[in-house]
Order: sequence, then C-alpha cells, then structure tokens
Amino acid sequence: MPALGDGLRTLGFDVVDADSCDDLAARLAALPAHERVAVVDRRFVGHPHALRLALTDPRFPAGAVSGAVGVDATARQALLEAVTDKSTTDPDRLAEALGRAVQVHRPELGVLVAAVPDDEAARAEAERAVAAVDDEAVRLRSAVKSRDGFFTTFFISPYSRYIARWCARRGLTPNQVTTASLLVALAAAACAATGTRPGYIAAGVLLIASFVLDCTDGQLARYSLRYSKLGAWLDATFDRAKEYAYYAGLALGAARGGDDVWALALGAMILQSVRHVVDFSFNEANHDAVANTSPTAALSDRLDSVGWTVWARRVVVLPIGERWALIAVLTAATTPRTVFVVLLIGCALAGCYTTAGRLLRSVTRRAARTDRAAAALAELADTGPVAEGVARAGARATRRVPAAAPALAFTGAAALVATACLAPAGSWWPLLAAAVYALTSGAAVSIPLRGFLDWLVPPIFRAAEYTTVLVLAARSGDTGVNSALPAAFGLVAAVAYHHYDTVYRIRGGTGAPPRGLVRATGGHEGRVLVVAAAAALAYGHNGSLKLVLATLAGVLALMVLTESIRFWMSSEAPAVHDETGEPA
Repeated sequence: MPALGDGLRTLGFDVVDADSCDDLAARLAALPAHERVAVVDRRFVGHPHALRLALTDPRFPAGAVSGAVGVDATARQALLEAVTDKSTTDPDRLAEALGRAVQVHRPELGVLVAAVPDDEAARAEAERAVAAVDDEAVRLRSAVKSRDGFFTTFFISPYSRYIARWCARRGLTPNQVTTASLLVALAAAACAATGTRPGYIAAGVLLIASFVLDCTDGQLARYSLRYSKLGAWLDATFDRAKEYAYYAGLALGAARGGDDVWALALGAMILQSVRHVVDFSFNEANHDAVANTSPTAALSDRLDSVGWTVWARRVVVLPIGERWALIAVLTAATTPRTVFVVLLIGCALAGCYTTAGRLLRSVTRRAARTDRAAAALAELADTGPVAEGVARAGARATRRVPAAAPALAFTGAAALVATACLAPAGSWWPLLAAAVYALTSGAAVSIPLRGFLDWLVPPIFRAAEYTTVLVLAARSGDTGVNSALPAAFGLVAAVAYHHYDTVYRIRGGTGAPPRGLVRATGGHEGRVLVVAAAAALAYGHNGSLKLVLATLAGVLALMVLTESIRFWMSSEAPAVHDETGEPA
C-alpha cells in the first residue's frame, strides 16, 4: 500500500501493518500514550483530505470515515477495548463500537471520496472518482467559512486562502498569524495616533492588512486542522483588542490636532460591545429551544432563498469586514471625528435592525426555554454580590410575569442613565440611582430567566454600566490632560474583555468564570456603585476621577486577565473556534 502509506505519513502517522486482532491490540497498547493513532483498511481508496478531516482534527476525541478511524490520547483506551471486545480490525466496526463510549466525528466529505472497494471493478470506479476531484482545490475551498460577510467573501477570501496555504507550507501556525494581525493593527493605531494625514493613510492601509491576516489565521487553522486552546483564546479576544486599540489611536491623533473625540471613541466601543451582547444573549437563549414556530424566522428563511437579499442583510448588520473597511477608508480620507460619527450612525442602524428582528422572533416564537439557556443568561448577567443578595431576598416576592425581568432591568437602567445625564454634575443623585439600579437588577435575576424576552437582561445591564461610566466621566468637569474619558475608555475596555471572556467560555460549554472572580470584580451593579461614588467624591478635584478610574481599570484588567490566561492555558479549556460565520 505505497500510496496509502505515503499519504498517512504525510499526515504525521508512522505506518505499520497489523496482521491480526491480537497484533493490532498489542501495537496499540505499546504506542506512547500521548500519540494520536489511526486504524485504516489496507483497501482504502480516497482523497488525502478525507483522511485528514477524519483522523487529525484535534477538536474531537475520535473521527471516522469509511475504512478509517482515528483517536486521540483520551480515546485510546476505548479503541483498545473495542478491538478486544469485537475481535476485529475492521475500522468501520471499530468506529461503531467506539461511538458507544466517545463522540466519533464523521466529517462532511462533499465531493471527496472515502471508500473500501470489495472488488477490482469497484476499486477502479473509486479511483476514477478520486481522480475526478482536485483534493487540494477542495481543501482550499473548505478553508474559507461557508457563511461570511460580503466584503470578506468577495474582497478578502479569494486571495487570503492562498496566503493561508503559503503559511502552512512554511510551517507557520495560526497563532503566529493571529499575533501578526494584532501587531499590524497596533502599528495602524500608532500611525493614527500621529494625527497627520500620511499617518492616517498608513493607518487605513495597515488596518486592512491586519484584517487580511485576521481572515488568514482562521483559514490556516481550517486548511491545516491546527486548532488549539491558546488559539481559541487569541481568536476570541484579539479582534476586540485590535478594534479598541485603533479607536484609542484615532482619539490620540485627534487630540494632537486639538479635537477631543474620546467620548465618541468610547461611545463607539460601547455600542459595538452591546450589539455583540445582544447577539450572544439571544443565541444562548435559543441555543436549544424546541418547537420554534416563529413566522419571523420562517420569513427570514424565505428571504435567504433569494440570492441578493442574503448579501444585503449581511451588509446592513455591518459585520467586522464591512466595519473595518469603512473605518479604514474614512480614516485615510477624513478626520477621526467623522470616522466615529459615521461609525456610530452605522452601528446604531445595524443594531436597531438586528435587535428588532430578534424582538419579533421572540414575541412570535412558541418555544420552551431550557434550564441550560436560563443558566447561560444568568452567567451573562454578571451579577455581583449586592444584586445577588437582593435576588436571594426577593426570589419569593418576584414571580413569573411576562417580561418582568427585562422590564425591571430596563426601569433601573433607564433611571440610572437618565440621572447620570440630568442630575447636577458632582451631585450624589447618581449614587442613589445606582443603589436603585442594584435593587432592580437583583429583582430581575431573582428567578430563572426563561421568559420570551429575558435574553434582553444581559445587554440592558451592559448598556447601563458602560453608558454610566461614559456619562459620569464626560461630566466630571475635568478637561485636557486631566480628562477622565481616556481612563473611562480603559475601564470599559477591561470590563468588556471580562464579558467577552465569559461569552466564549459559555460557548465552549465550560460555563462562566469562577463565581469568586465575578464577586471580586463587584459585578455590574457593584462597579456602577463605585464609579458613581467616585464621581461625586472627586468632583471639583481636578484629575481625581481620572486617577480613580485608571486605578480601577488596572486592577480589574489584572484580575480578569490573570484568571483568563490561567483558564485558556489549562486542560479544561475548550478549543473553541468560530465556524458559524456569524458576523462579528
């Protein structure tokens, strides 16, 4: 089996023949415990990429196609037991037996061939089928997400997949490409911070280059099937870090020209983060909902059957590709203020469109929400010790009333933001409103979030907390170098990182960060109380609020980053990668 053996060696396997069931069991037992192993029928005929998909994908403990089965170290014992119990070396029978003990991934092959012919005629037919399909072309196509944004699909992926292949052939890893994308984005932010027209032009070009690399890292991971826990963490966090750093660079560049746009920069960050929380929260609430009969969802499916509407709907939500292209062009051609104003308008319209659609689906959907969905929403709420105590005390008093939880959350949030905006600067009224907010927040989460609109609770909390920090910093009375807005930007960025980290842990099925960390960070209501008190105490003391917010940002960043890095580098972390194609 020279061709088959060479193909397996290319995939990283040492190829040996097993003459009997006992021989196979002995060889499996003798292999180093950490190695991934595969059992392949000598008669196998198929594409190398079919074997690669089944035998080398690190996201699954076991994988199989017709004539081949492979397992990682965690499923080795189960494979050995299957060989012994079934007294067979047949990969298909082993995969069937293995499926009773572990998850066996069976990849979608599409036009790829994986077969075990019974005779020479069948073998000749299978070989013709293999020859008719270009294995490498299929591998390149599959490196690109099946569902992505318009700009990415038509302006980036047609060539970034070849960059991914170039990287793979030179031994570069997805993590190295992800890091390169971050460094290029930071260089773009540095260029924007110069406040000069050449700097802005260079920033726009570098931002697009960073996005190309951002697409390339995922395509490289899919092309080479090199997924990792560290890669999951990098992929989950670096996009936000790049975007926030670029906003900060634009704000610094504008300041060099005498224009203070920190409030606009922070507003853009808040709007984008809340949009994401709306998406995450809605998806988690309906992740495993049953009996979906929403006419809105049915209409959406019908629209998806009309080609042009698919792309129009993907553009209007302003996903990362379109958003970064817009930012890059406006940076090169206009001013930072124009960039942020247009970005705020575009993101607001996109947010209204997507949120309205989700509200319509929720109102018309007849589905049972599960305990898992309620638990995910509770974790996304980021409830601290104050609201937690209120929730325990009010659990008996608060009963299930339709939309009670989002109504309570919205009432407290609206009162908090309105008071921060309208109360005399430096007064204690925002602190009183923050106390009321803590009470309503606790009441909102005092019972499981299973209502049809309860997915709105986490984004309401995020909008209230982030916006309150923005308003109190903007009204602090401090200006120039003592302005509290840059420190507020850093504080919201640190808190937003904590919330994104929570989302990706939940997506990976491992749950939210440790409850002790959430309590230590104060929860959303605790941080609002601290910021409101600091704003009142620091008013009239130029630069004091800036110092408080910067200190709070540093402490929170240290706490959440330390725990986040510990988790994502640990054995419990999932190798989560965004394969949904949902715009970010």
